[in-house]
This record gives sequence, C-alpha cells and structure tokens, in this order.
Amino acid sequence: MAEIKDPENTIIIELKDGNVVIELLPDVAPQHSERMKELARAGEYDNVAFHRVIDGFMAQTGDVQHGDMEDGFNIRMSGTGGSSLPNLPAEFSKLPHDRGTLGAARSANPNSANSQFFINFKDNHFLNGQYTVYGRVIKGMEHVDAITRGEPPANPDRMISVKVAADV
Repeated sequence: MAEIKDPENTIIIELKDGNVVIELLPDVAPQHSERMKELARAGEYDNVAFHRVIDGFMAQTGDVQHGDMEDGFNIRMSGTGGSSLPNLPAEFSKLPHDRGTLGAARSANPNSANSQFFINFKDNHFLNGQYTVYGRVIKGMEHVDAITRGEPPANPDRMISVKVAADV
C-alpha cells in the first residue's frame, strides 16, 4: 500500500479490480480538493459510471446527477450533469497533466467545474493551464488502466465507493 501521508486529503476509490488511492492537492487547488471530499463524504460518487473513457487519453467520471448506476442512471445524459453545489472557479497551476493526475472536467467555461473529473492515462500536456489539476494517483493506477473504454462504454465501469481515507 502506498504510504498515506495526509489521510484527510487522500481519496480511496473502490473499482471492480481494486482500490485506487488519490492524493489530493489542497495547497494547489483548495476548492476542488474540498469539493471532492464533500461529495465523497455525502456518498454522491458511489456507483457513478465512467461515462467517457478514451484509450491513450483519460477516464472521466463524477456526474453525480445522471451517472449513478443505482439511481436514475441514464447513459445518454451521463456526462452532462453535476452536483447541486455551485460551480467552482478554475484553479489553474503550473502542475502538468501527467499520467495519473486528476483533472477537473468542465464545459467551455473555465469556471464551470462541479463534480466531474478525469484521470489521465498518459502525459497529456496539451491540457496544461486549461484544466485544474487537483490530485494524483499514488496507488492502483493499474486498476484505472483496466477501466472499460468507450464514449460511452457499452457496459461502463463504476466507482463502487469513494471515501476520504481519514474516515475509513
């Protein structure tokens, strides 16, 4: 197990093949890090589908409005919704979109991130300075690599549960 240095700022995502441990970066993107913890603690991310998974690019999830595969799931709408909380302002930094980093998904408006996020399969430096980086996978990237591909996938994978490590 990767060493968890700061349990309050570490997220554990249970996938079908095992756990993914994400170190949040509250010093870089405090509002995005806080939002992920808030939604995780509320159980909002549990059972949410990976609705857009592009080989060699990234896996996107986090649509708590339309993506819950146990409650009102709609694959055609998945990826268009967010949470009931207000959108977040961009928190751009110099951190690159490297393999395993967590980026905030948003619309064309840089200040429209809400609940959706993506995990980069590879270095995607063309995204640098355009999408907020607020975490990085420190364990379990092989489980991210195994997520079913598709836009949307025919049989999407889901986040079984999402917890803050301090609460486990």
